[in-house]
Amino acid sequence: MSRPSRLFVNVEGFETRAALSEGGKVTEFHIERSADRSIENAVYLGRVQRVMPGMQACFIDIGFDRAAFLQLGDAMKFLDDMIAETGDGDGGGKPKVDRHRSIRDILHEGQEVLVQVSKAPISTKGARVTPNITLAGRTLVYLPQVGHIGISRRIEDQAERSRLRSIVQGHRDGDDGGFICRTASAGRTAEALRAEMDGLRAEWAQVQKARAAAAAPALLRADHDLVIRAFRDLFRGDADRVVIDDAAAHARLRDYARGFMPEALEAIELYQGDEAMFDAFGIEEELKRALQRRVPLPSGGSIIIDQAEAITAIDVNTGKSTGKRNFEETILNTNLEAVEESAYQLRFRNIGGLIVIDFIDMESAGHRDQVYRALLDALRQDKARTSVVRISELGLVEMTRKRTRDSLGRTLNEPCWYCDGTGSVRSKRTVCYEIFRELRRDVAGRGPGRCTLLVHPAVRDALRGAEKPHLDRITARLRLELRVEAVPEYHIEAFTIRRG
Repeated sequence: MSRPSRLFVNVEGFETRAALSEGGKVTEFHIERSADRSIENAVYLGRVQRVMPGMQACFIDIGFDRAAFLQLGDAMKFLDDMIAETGDGDGGGKPKVDRHRSIRDILHEGQEVLVQVSKAPISTKGARVTPNITLAGRTLVYLPQVGHIGISRRIEDQAERSRLRSIVQGHRDGDDGGFICRTASAGRTAEALRAEMDGLRAEWAQVQKARAAAAAPALLRADHDLVIRAFRDLFRGDADRVVIDDAAAHARLRDYARGFMPEALEAIELYQGDEAMFDAFGIEEELKRALQRRVPLPSGGSIIIDQAEAITAIDVNTGKSTGKRNFEETILNTNLEAVEESAYQLRFRNIGGLIVIDFIDMESAGHRDQVYRALLDALRQDKARTSVVRISELGLVEMTRKRTRDSLGRTLNEPCWYCDGTGSVRSKRTVCYEIFRELRRDVAGRGPGRCTLLVHPAVRDALRGAEKPHLDRITARLRLELRVEAVPEYHIEAFTIRRG
């Protein structure tokens, strides 16, 4: 039985935030800002900008500064369509495609293509697109180009799976498209499912109509905003309630629910408290915790989360944790706590890509296997697709988590302007010694004389304190009359030598 949940939606003029709380703990957080609306799942009429046979990929202009990226595997969809349209195949069966041909046989520069954003732009990378269009509803996903009927693996009851398949199959009405029954479709009435099928077909008809009147690049269909998406994708039938703090958004959400999930209308509540909703329910505190580099564990240990461009490293430490029996017990218990916290943090922070977890070394193969199985079990709560390699003798676990948008940390933060994202700056002592070397170069080029040294106040203090004997000895040897001045606006690594 799944845990009761509550979905909180905070709406401001500048941004919308949605937090899913399960068992009293925020497990998912999403944010959308008016100045940076997500394009994930949007459908575009694009134009092929550049084909790269060496990479078996191409770039497609969809109207942004950075072109979108399409790989060969997805590009094959265009070839399948072309073969199907010409009737070429194996006697009327499914067309056979030569998967070894070049992408230039499929796409060419200037060609107009219908694509959907499968992965929003992340960091310096442009969007990832696919020609396989899907339109998501509350309980169904419509596949207008693929005649496939699928049922969510989370629906395990075979009788219910058969019922859903029968309903969808019986209401296709000659439609060549397919449908996937999402987890939320379980228990839905046939009438509700048929109504949603009709609604998704109508959305596809609008896309086709827009395409006929558009010139590439053009947006044909944007996904719903976060208010609707959060309800559609995160709200469950067993949820206690959906709490939203904006009257207009509350009314709009009820209109959507009325059409797709009328039984949920009573669960949608307008928050009217005097205190800010996220403060009242402790969500702001959870957000602050989510951005900490060091996350404490119950027994006194901790995990350290470092996110780089291509990899995220999670380091497990025992800290103050001490075992009641022996050190091996301490290590095992700390690693098991780290499993739960790491799985939670990956989901909450929406960290994707390559992830390495450095568990504390375990001598026992049985303990390593226990930690590995605990990690797999903890990740089952995560809707994002994950792949985990068995833990090594060194205590390392390599895993991947599907990434479709920026992590929470990268959404809320930006690279430090002071250290330029490196996470460190040169020490005051290092800067002082660089100044000494530059003074020698300056005198070698222009000779002895009088000059002014402009530095950060902290460097000025170091030159007047611990490094003063070195400075005095160097200026005397170089016959240099030096005046040191502090410039508060300077970066700690910056300095200027002025003559005169």
